[in-house]
Amino acid sequence: MKLPAWILWVVLPLVALTLVPLLVVGASWADSQPEVWDHLRAYVLPGVLKSTAVLALTVGLGVVVLGVGLAWLTAMCEFPGRALFAPALVLPLAFPAYVLAFVHVGLMDYSGPIQTLWRHVWGPEATLPSVRSTPGAAIVFCMALYPYVYLLARQAFLTQGMQCLQAAQTLGLSRVQAFWRVAIPMARPWVVAGLSLALMEMLADFGTVAIFNVDTFTTAIYKTWIGLFNLSVASQLASLLALAVLVLMGVEQAARARKRYSGHRSNSQLRIPLRGAQALLATAACGLVLLAAFIVPLVQLLVWAVQVAKLDMDARYWGFVWHSLLLAGMTALIVLAAALALAYAQRQAHGKRWPGTWVAPLVRMANLGYAIPGMVLSVGLYVPVAWLDSRWLDWAATQGWQNVPTLKGTVLVLALALALRFMAVAFQPLSSAMQRITPHQEQAARTLGLGAWQSLWQLHLPLLRPGMLAAMLLVFVEVLKEMPITLLTRPFGWDTLAVRIFEMTSEGMWDRAALPAVWVVAASLLPIVLLVRESENA
Repeated sequence: MKLPAWILWVVLPLVALTLVPLLVVGASWADSQPEVWDHLRAYVLPGVLKSTAVLALTVGLGVVVLGVGLAWLTAMCEFPGRALFAPALVLPLAFPAYVLAFVHVGLMDYSGPIQTLWRHVWGPEATLPSVRSTPGAAIVFCMALYPYVYLLARQAFLTQGMQCLQAAQTLGLSRVQAFWRVAIPMARPWVVAGLSLALMEMLADFGTVAIFNVDTFTTAIYKTWIGLFNLSVASQLASLLALAVLVLMGVEQAARARKRYSGHRSNSQLRIPLRGAQALLATAACGLVLLAAFIVPLVQLLVWAVQVAKLDMDARYWGFVWHSLLLAGMTALIVLAAALALAYAQRQAHGKRWPGTWVAPLVRMANLGYAIPGMVLSVGLYVPVAWLDSRWLDWAATQGWQNVPTLKGTVLVLALALALRFMAVAFQPLSSAMQRITPHQEQAARTLGLGAWQSLWQLHLPLLRPGMLAAMLLVFVEVLKEMPITLLTRPFGWDTLAVRIFEMTSEGMWDRAALPAVWVVAASLLPIVLLVRESENA
């Protein structure tokens, strides 16, 4: 059966839009600026490379230890509170890392309550290590990102069940040996996939490292672009960051390709019973992580928000809320339409000969934006948009036109950049929902005389409604939380909740940053709860 020609006409523009930022930042190397790079190599890159490498190593180790350890406890062991901790340990995903960062800085800074209490107990000269440091940033990243590893590792352990451990023990291995030699190797693809996702998020982060005064590639790109007004070198730095993230994406894709080898989910409810000190330690470990990563930050945010609500809840603040909701809603609709076209194209191309065989890799390329850091997307889109505006203004001048509209610094370009960034977030639930539509249902539609478009409207869209709702909800929340793209490409004076958080934290006003943060966290909790429910029922 021939593949409809319209599919390629839909997919190819989306692929082109996704590749434009990467091609732009790659092409920036044609503009060599040796004097600037001499300065960067002497004074900037050594510190940036060191801090980025240290963060990557410590955060990688931390999220694996936390994620795998907590996943093993809640999936394979029985102890007091396990049923509560199993879903609750995913809740820190509702906190953007930069929100968790300023809460912990506010708590641990010199004038914060913890340091104040410490001096009150041990004397005025007693101080704790500065929280604004690379270790401080690493700890916050671990608390914010460990759920990526936790969710996937827990799924792996639930898939294995107790049968694998019992089989290993019958072969003479102790329970500890079975864990290291059987359970961990079988779960490795899931763990690597979660680790890659966490590291990609860390490398793409800007708000957290800015709060902790830690220089990484994202802060170097921001300072080069905004501080030195050198877009070309900023693009070159962005290309290096994009290369690192694409390597991580390749590792994650390879891990997912091997994800099936450990079998199907076990129906066994048997778990290892923990008693006495072991049970107490397990409960304490889960409780401390949940306390530090979710409960304490949430309580502190609410306390700060109540204190400043009367001061900040003015007409200007409602503008931040309106801009955030408008941008998130607009982007969610754009992404939903594009992701639905990609999912439907992939379904129509399934099993068909050329050019259907080209659709799958093209769809993967169109979803590449999630692996591109926001800083890279911002730089990569700003350059071609500025070039288009320049050509348009030159042509308009020859026509005698004045005050013509331009694209640069508009909400449309901002929404486009966000749509490219979060295309994969919407595509995954839509693709999963599309796979639940059986070929027999499509054959029945054809026997009733429905064409491709009629089948889409009368069969696919009604059955895809839950997946479409999930896709829109997830993209809506991701846009609310996103900071770098909004910060760099928004129209002048067009601030959102995320921008408001950045501005207040830049001035050390943690309490005034809490009010917009509460809105962002509250909006994030609903999809997180849905995600938890889906993972528990999978």
